[in-house]
Amino acid sequence: MPTPSVETSPLGKETQYCNQYNPELLHPLPRLTGRKSLGLSEASLPFQGVDIWNAYEISWLNSKGKPLVRLAEFRFPADSSHIIESKSFKLYLNSFNLTSFASEQQVREQMQQDLSQASGSQVAVVFFAVDAGLTPQTLQGECLDDLDITANHYTPAPELLTTQTHQQVEETLVSHLLKSNCPVTGQPDWASVQIHYLGPKLDREGLLAYLISYREKGDFHEHCVEEIFLDLLRACQPEQLTVYARYLRRGGLDINPWRSTLSSSPANLRLLRQ
Repeated sequence: MPTPSVETSPLGKETQYCNQYNPELLHPLPRLTGRKSLGLSEASLPFQGVDIWNAYEISWLNSKGKPLVRLAEFRFPADSSHIIESKSFKLYLNSFNLTSFASEQQVREQMQQDLSQASGSQVAVVFFAVDAGLTPQTLQGECLDDLDITANHYTPAPELLTTQTHQQVEETLVSHLLKSNCPVTGQPDWASVQIHYLGPKLDREGLLAYLISYREKGDFHEHCVEEIFLDLLRACQPEQLTVYARYLRRGGLDINPWRSTLSSSPANLRLLRQ
């Protein structure tokens, strides 16, 4: 069996949809592959974190053959050994469509078991009624997007990050201009990002230009957020730092990485455009 990699994943390939439950559709990818390029090892992560996935196309059959539908939230710990390639996740979820289960709890527990095994860590799974959960909210913080800046970097440029070392602040800043690209298909991945820190004051124009510089970056959402976190950590050397990105939905899934020096758990703040 080939070693899991981007090249062996279904991403960017023509795919036959399977409507019978099949956990083998899940394609895990080692986090360490991307983290090595950032100088990280599994033994020394400088952050806590979680990846919150929201799924809007959950369906299965009850014991009488009647379809049921739900929304779902999945939380993958950032210290899990693997991420799940998103297209394989979609194919896996669709494999429930014509499969009968005795109860909603059985479906949820089966997903939790499969995803925990694939990712190498305990995954939390919550279902919502389609007219109940995941109400759109707003990222709190001061928005940078109206700053009148000149932007001419479209690949990550950490040299744009500067601080006013004499001024210590605690603030929360938001931008809706983050964009990266799928590393295989090149399709755009749009996001909003919230940055909270306690430390030397960041130059806001430079921070916005830095976030814009991801516009042609080809990488997975999780790795982009970890790179942003590390660049801010090096540039600002803050006492506290949190980076939370809310990526837009593709294929019925949105992915929302959260990385922080704090151990608290983030709220699932679904945005209006998600």
